[in-house]
Amino acid sequence: MLVEQENYLRVGLFLTVLIGMAYWEVYAPRRKLTVAKWLRWQNNLTLTFINSILLKILLPVTATGVAAYAACNQWGLFNQLVWPAWLAIIMSIVLLDLAVYGQHVALHAFAPLWRLHRAHHADLDLDVTTGLRFHPLEILFSMLFKFAVIVLIGAPVMGVLVFEIILNAMAMFNHGNIYLPRKLDYFLRYIIVTPDMHCVHHSTLPTEMNRNFGFNLVVWDRLFATYRDQPQAGHDQVVIGLPQWRNPQFCSRLVNILRMPLGKY
Repeated sequence: MLVEQENYLRVGLFLTVLIGMAYWEVYAPRRKLTVAKWLRWQNNLTLTFINSILLKILLPVTATGVAAYAACNQWGLFNQLVWPAWLAIIMSIVLLDLAVYGQHVALHAFAPLWRLHRAHHADLDLDVTTGLRFHPLEILFSMLFKFAVIVLIGAPVMGVLVFEIILNAMAMFNHGNIYLPRKLDYFLRYIIVTPDMHCVHHSTLPTEMNRNFGFNLVVWDRLFATYRDQPQAGHDQVVIGLPQWRNPQFCSRLVNILRMPLGKY
């Protein structure tokens, strides 16, 4: 029943967060945008729609479906342990978050994976839609990787569902062009990734781009020494995107985003 209702729940929460973040960005923006919002939004959101359709065609099973199948076959760590359900749920969320952190590091470290991931980094502004802008091949790779982790750890269905909701919402939140009071930002950074923290990761400088890989929990960046507090130029002057691609028409149009893995850089 839970798996059957997943689509309605996730779509509803997705739209709620997207609309809420969009309003927040209008009324309390962090930075002035450099590219026309209508150009970026129509292409980033069209890419998101294409990714959703492709996933349904190529991978008709969802992450929660994989978790349910693993449970039926007693695959994975948590399906072998006699643990309280609540503890298995919490531990699976934490381990999946660690796995996503590790995957993100790999996307930057290995050239073939970076070719896929740079479509995300080529966005010349940061806002809620950047958190949805991923090349279809990266989305496919990420889902297959996630499936493997779910089977390996035997993550319970509820743990996977909660994690998927958190991951989607946090991706939109920490890419958002929203203002947070400095004290609140620093307080939140003890637990979760904030927009100012993740903004460092989207700097054109390699020393900043290869920091702050987390999407949800801050602990991994602090534990593995990939945390950077602020961009060198400050948040008002930080340059977003990739140094080799600075043309707004090129970076923002869907056809070019889809071609980015094939580029010479």
